Amino acid sequence: MSRLPVSDIGELFQDLDKQRGAASFVLAIFLFTVVFPIHLWRNMLGYALWPVWSLFFLTFLAMVAWAFDLFRWRWLYLLGTELASVGAAALFHWWGARTSPSWALAAHGEGGGVVGWALYEAFHAVLSGPGALLGGVIFFLFGLACWLPALPMWPKWAEQMREQLPESWRIFMEAARDQEELVSGAGGTSPVSVVPQPHRRRKVKLPPLNILSGDRGGRMGAREANAMARVIEDTLASFKVPAKVVSIRRGPAVTQFGVEPGEIGVRRGGETVQQRVRVNKIVSLQNDLALALSAAPIRIEAPVPGHSYVGIEVPNPEVAIVSLKGVISSRAFKKLGSRLAIGLGRDVAGEPLVADLSTLPHLLIAGATGSGKSVSVNSILVCLLMNNTPDTLRLLLIDPKRVELSAYNGVPHLISPVINDPEEAAKALHWMLLEMDRRYRFFADTGVRNIDDYNLGAVEKPIPHIVVAIDELADLVLTFPVDVEHAITRLAQMARATGIHLIVATQRPSVDVVTGLIKANFPARIAFAVSSSVDSRVILDENGAERLLGRGDGLFMSPRKSTPIRFQGCYVSDSEVTAVINFWRAPGHEGETEPEGEKAPWDGMQSQGEGSDGDDELIRQAVELLQGRENTSTSWLQRRLRLGYPRAARLMEELEARGIVGPDEGAGRGRKVLVAEDADEVG
Repeated sequence: MSRLPVSDIGELFQDLDKQRGAASFVLAIFLFTVVFPIHLWRNMLGYALWPVWSLFFLTFLAMVAWAFDLFRWRWLYLLGTELASVGAAALFHWWGARTSPSWALAAHGEGGGVVGWALYEAFHAVLSGPGALLGGVIFFLFGLACWLPALPMWPKWAEQMREQLPESWRIFMEAARDQEELVSGAGGTSPVSVVPQPHRRRKVKLPPLNILSGDRGGRMGAREANAMARVIEDTLASFKVPAKVVSIRRGPAVTQFGVEPGEIGVRRGGETVQQRVRVNKIVSLQNDLALALSAAPIRIEAPVPGHSYVGIEVPNPEVAIVSLKGVISSRAFKKLGSRLAIGLGRDVAGEPLVADLSTLPHLLIAGATGSGKSVSVNSILVCLLMNNTPDTLRLLLIDPKRVELSAYNGVPHLISPVINDPEEAAKALHWMLLEMDRRYRFFADTGVRNIDDYNLGAVEKPIPHIVVAIDELADLVLTFPVDVEHAITRLAQMARATGIHLIVATQRPSVDVVTGLIKANFPARIAFAVSSSVDSRVILDENGAERLLGRGDGLFMSPRKSTPIRFQGCYVSDSEVTAVINFWRAPGHEGETEPEGEKAPWDGMQSQGEGSDGDDELIRQAVELLQGRENTSTSWLQRRLRLGYPRAARLMEELEARGIVGPDEGAGRGRKVLVAEDADEVG
């Protein structure tokens, strides 16, 4: 039998959240401290020491479950432990006092000890003899009732904790369970022959959660937050704007202070009427508040959706690092129950911010250089790789910068190696359009509406989802503006039902890159820090992104929310990305999808307008447009034929070689049209 490595114990507890883990260890130290002088506590609690010890041990287990972020801790549980403990002490003392003097029991550490004696005497003095028994029973039952809401959740918590154990622990437990089933299956009164089972499809394991790192860094302290709340109230009062801080939500990057406007006296018709302070007065004092708090920039959300106060978001002195592991292991992420669930980060209250890519259904990410855009793309890709095998998800990665996504080469989820060439990317997007049309025809033949309906009743191999990730859209749009914009727009409009989703990122949020057609089909957008309010309006159609802090501080516009949600994005280090990639590169994790090899599906496919037939057709169209004109230019030809600039330039060179147009005269004068032929005579 294999033994559990001792090193995994340290690995298990190192992964706990620091604050919640600290609370668990503090409680553990407290337990060992109070029960160490056993004779002292025996005199105080008597025989009730053992049930009290058990109740405190259950409380310790609950704190550990809280440290694993399996449920929200309620101090009602601790109150229930205390009430049940003193109730048990009173009951034990009542039982012993039936045959022995009350104080003699307490002096010898029997019955309920000194605590039980005190409660017994109090109940006896107020409620007489039967009342002493009734008081102990009420205390004990009420203490247990405090734990009733948590009892149905213990099996679920145990299963979730088992999933977060180190890999070697799970392997040992599975092996022990299989051995137990084999022994129990072979037992019985009559000999049973072991019949070989038919071959079953091999189940591909997903990466373990412990290969990711936990959160690092803390939030703003309560004392510092309270001091800032007083500064906010005093600053507003100095400008004759009465207000009160009614809420403090401490997040990883900013702390949101909920300010409720007060009332001021207004003269109306000779009488003084109390009127509520206008929200605009608080918003207009944004710079004065930043000066008073010595924190810039601050952001004011007026009002906070769902609340009757104004939110003033103040940067924390130290930004906490939000880990992808903490978001994936949260209840909010598991509640989605989708293979395309993605963890974005944590909001201003520290709660996990998650989304389902299948319902977004596409995502546009924009921000200035160094704002956290590429890290966000990496965290989304790692999140998808943590929850999907190659049989359920395929990836098409386009990285014109050649440095951000190249590390994913070799992952079995890839349709082709990471694409770095813009021309190759245009072909890949055109192939994706053909794949979308093929899937639609297949769904029409099988009588289903979308990929989920087909996979739900699929007898054969299910159809995998496809996620297309583009790390820099600006380079593609500037190189092949028409082809790329047309492909992205059409995919964004129609590809959702076929299981094809887009994640597009750009560091140049301008109207010539993020065009109106692209924005109209990307209702879900993430804006990181930008340099101006103009860029913010391009991304979000409103101001706000220019006041972000950078380094992962972003605004998430969800199709289901009317206002953007501020959050701190997940940080995934290079070592974590490498660990996940190496897991899938290892032998035995290829899944059942046939490897694509080094050849992409679109190899040998000509892009739009290429080839001899395409050239002849374009030349005929160009000659028809040139008839009756004296001058022309490459940009004019590009606009009229809806081509990319490189393709239009090659076409103009071909027209010059055939003597249809003259050479470029420079200085913006274009070219002269030499021959006005009929379209039928060209070629």
